[in-house]
Amino acid sequence: MALFGKREKFDPAPIEGREVLLTDLDGVIYRGHGAIAGAVESLNLATERSRVGYVTNNAARTDAAVAAHLTELGLRATAADVITSPQAAVALLREVVPPGSRVLVVGGEGLTHELEKAGFEWTRSAEDDPVAVVQGFAKDVGWEHLAEAAYALQEEPGRAPLPWIATNTDWTIPRSRGIAPGNGTLVSAVHTAVQRLPDFAGKPETPIYEAAFERFGSRNALMLGDRLDTDIKGAVAAGIPSLFVLTGVDRPKQLIAASADMRPDYTVASLAELHEPYQRAETLKDGTVRVGSAKVRMDGHIVKVLSEGDTPMELLRAGCGAIWASGLAIYGLKVPEILVEDHWR
Repeated sequence: MALFGKREKFDPAPIEGREVLLTDLDGVIYRGHGAIAGAVESLNLATERSRVGYVTNNAARTDAAVAAHLTELGLRATAADVITSPQAAVALLREVVPPGSRVLVVGGEGLTHELEKAGFEWTRSAEDDPVAVVQGFAKDVGWEHLAEAAYALQEEPGRAPLPWIATNTDWTIPRSRGIAPGNGTLVSAVHTAVQRLPDFAGKPETPIYEAAFERFGSRNALMLGDRLDTDIKGAVAAGIPSLFVLTGVDRPKQLIAASADMRPDYTVASLAELHEPYQRAETLKDGTVRVGSAKVRMDGHIVKVLSEGDTPMELLRAGCGAIWASGLAIYGLKVPEILVEDHWR
């Protein structure tokens, strides 16, 4: 009990009591070719008390290739620790077609490897009478591959529509030269041709999380991510808490504007804070949200900063708490610039 009845200002560290940590890769563990400062050390420390699973929407690489990359960065990771969107896609496939069926593939080794492991045949041609289409990203996917998928998926009288499973919906992927089209963009091309959508396996859909829960034998998990619309939204849909880290794609502006289905339970500057007590947000009697010495209150549609606090993180968390609790849409609010300043680039 705190002295003189004063309430504690900190909750337990985010890792406390978690049996499993599920973490995104790009933007959380590494950026470009190098590891993000402190990420490797923090996750290796986490393995001493929790199982760590590496969850990726990347459909181009096998689980072994991903594990090899993580090992090169200094992580204690094996293929058994890696959950990929192709694995989740194959799990969905098993539910809709018989074992050993022939499947048309749009994508690379990450997909074909998992199909072969599961005993499926695969082809690149609609003329081989596939019973389903599975689509994932690969750098060499071109018009001919997309066209074959469209040919296979076209409706035929007297035939039920072929199952179509896509690994993920990511519209873009970060590259060293900038942002490039992702699998969602390629899926959209096929969608335009066939006028229907696939079932999706990867984040933010739940199949990839269910695959992780089954792999590690527990739903007592915490998701670590840098993208609100995949990592955090997926965690919310899967019913597990999430930690948002400001080392990747989404920034304070996106965080403050996040809809209820993609709001994290924790916001940190780096994964080092995974092991540190978490500063609690408190709502005062007048509706002011306080984090540390930062205070933010809503006055109708106007967001008022009453105190900037001792650190930018205190202010960001207080601002999110006040805005999210208001129930008002972000586009109708007047938000001071100080709340969306990016101190973490």
